[in-house]
Amino acid sequence: MGNSGDLGDEQDATNSQNKGKITCHRHTTHQIQTLEAFFKDCPHPDENQRRQLSKELGLDLKQIKFWFQNKRTQTKAQNERANNSVLRAENERVQCENLAIREALKNVICPSCGGPPFGIEERQRSLQKLQLENSQLKEEHEKVSNLLAKYIGKPICQMNSSLMPSLPGSAILEHQNVLPPPILPVHQEMDIGLDLNLQFKGINDLEQSLMMETATNAMDELIRLMRINEPLWIKPPSSTNIERYVIHPESYEKVFPRANHFKTSSAREESSKYSGMVTMNGMQLVDMLLDSDKWVDLFPTIVSKARTIQVLEPGINGNRNGCLQLMHEQMHILSPLVSPREYYFLRHCQQIELGLWAIVDVSYEWPKDNISSSHCWRLPSGFMIQDMTNGCSNVTWLEHVEVDDKTQTHRLYRDLICNNCAYGAERWVVTLQRTCERLLAENSQSIHEVGGGKLDFPQLSEANNSGVRVSVRKSLGHGQPSGIVVSAATSLWLPLPSHNVFNFFKDEKMRAQWDVLSNGSPVQEIVHISNGSHLGNFTSIIWPFIPTENNMLMLQESCIDQLGSMVVYAPIDIPSMNLAISGDDSSNIPILPSGFVISSDGRQRDHYRASTSTETGFGTGTGIGTGGSLLTVAFQILVSSPSSSKELNMESVATVNTLISNTVQRIKASLNCSNLD
Repeated sequence: MGNSGDLGDEQDATNSQNKGKITCHRHTTHQIQTLEAFFKDCPHPDENQRRQLSKELGLDLKQIKFWFQNKRTQTKAQNERANNSVLRAENERVQCENLAIREALKNVICPSCGGPPFGIEERQRSLQKLQLENSQLKEEHEKVSNLLAKYIGKPICQMNSSLMPSLPGSAILEHQNVLPPPILPVHQEMDIGLDLNLQFKGINDLEQSLMMETATNAMDELIRLMRINEPLWIKPPSSTNIERYVIHPESYEKVFPRANHFKTSSAREESSKYSGMVTMNGMQLVDMLLDSDKWVDLFPTIVSKARTIQVLEPGINGNRNGCLQLMHEQMHILSPLVSPREYYFLRHCQQIELGLWAIVDVSYEWPKDNISSSHCWRLPSGFMIQDMTNGCSNVTWLEHVEVDDKTQTHRLYRDLICNNCAYGAERWVVTLQRTCERLLAENSQSIHEVGGGKLDFPQLSEANNSGVRVSVRKSLGHGQPSGIVVSAATSLWLPLPSHNVFNFFKDEKMRAQWDVLSNGSPVQEIVHISNGSHLGNFTSIIWPFIPTENNMLMLQESCIDQLGSMVVYAPIDIPSMNLAISGDDSSNIPILPSGFVISSDGRQRDHYRASTSTETGFGTGTGIGTGGSLLTVAFQILVSSPSSSKELNMESVATVNTLISNTVQRIKASLNCSNLD
């Protein structure tokens, strides 16, 4: 038997008349040097590369194949031995430190007097004494405060702002210790309570170094994933889109071995990569992606909430290289039937070369003392931005997440989500393209944003995942009407291509067929402003012929891309519309939008072909081609009185529930789908 430890030896057993006889071949020095050099650059050669080596070195294909297999096995074993040695030494060091600490604790002394430490009884007596002194100091402070307030003529709390600047540094600290903390309104505590806790606690140096190491490793993986194509990335069998790829699991495990975050049988992975051109220069895009507020503005249909918990490294001015921040975001599908996804993650920016940036996102366990109930974990994901000479940027997006489907996704959206369509890289890039296109149109036509209202999708318990979802909330947001708002939403499947459904809703002549509040009266489009290259992307002002609402107009926006479409509208009075048109600040105009969200059902993903058709402009594009569609109907109604009584809320809920149910029935009848459940 030959020595299997030498990679230069290959065994070639023959089954001829002399059974059991094995011939050993020893490679020449030149062959070994050539194979070693090739292995450093490519440890996993494909068939063509092995065939080329076979010709150059005069070896069989099997010899080449077995040599690389043995070499990989030997390298892995050497690395494991080295790692084991390092870990063994580290373990011995930690054990020694632990033993030394235990011995030191046995001989601990009091730092004040040098004597033995307090016992339990002495510690209790000392604590009671301190509490008594603290109580006496509080009483004295109250007496002095009352006396001072009586002498000056105003309470001590009103003197805080005037006294603080004149106090020296040490006095400021003492003054802060005796004054009560400020009291926040209830609605503010709900929104920023976690942020205040995090800012108060801070992140220590050890935690920051761990975060930096995690982000650096994630950036290395992202760059390698971006630069490696086959066999790591493959085209999904159900898609012919040349820009869309998914990770090949076996190849990924070989290159990036790791343990799964979720250990349950319901866990699965989602991966995708997609590229596209956006109408924004690279540096401007990088700045917006590193701003949590602008991150929400860039992806309003994907990101519902986002905040920067702490900026760990601001990065270099001018290119943001080295920027690292801890962030939190909540992502959603525009439907009440799908629960949102939530992440705590690190975002790290690196400028690879002039005009080329990479930004990586990777999940991080935060807060440390909080057991997260999130059912998703973001593996190294992100985007690479290449600045172009025409003021645009080429963006390559990569999404890789691990999901634990403890509660099964609703049947209507199961195909859309499990096929990497709902949260895939294609959706991010297409949404970014549409947002940048809209911003460009606004700047070129001096279009002003009106109000700050958003569609609200109430989420109820997962046990009841059918029918209409209704919620009641108090509206206090910027650009929203004040009072009690009743929100209702429902989703349904239609056996029609999504672009047909979109054309039905965007046509003002069809509005009387589904708008219950119009009472069958026609409407007139009095303003039409295009905000994109596609004919379906426009903002319009509609005049409804309702005798009791002569002072009201309807502001409507329609938008469409290759993954879906939306038609959103909101009532607005004529004086507010005139204010918006005149160019004055219209951000405070109260807007309460309602509308429709349309997408494919994810069961068929056709090749996207550009088309000059005035009907869709996307041909049978990805997501809006043949097949069924998913329609979400969302209504928001302002209760006339700000009262929050139970009777008024229940009456409003019943009203909006009837309104949305009647609207759905009208839509089905108009689209010849009345027989659907």
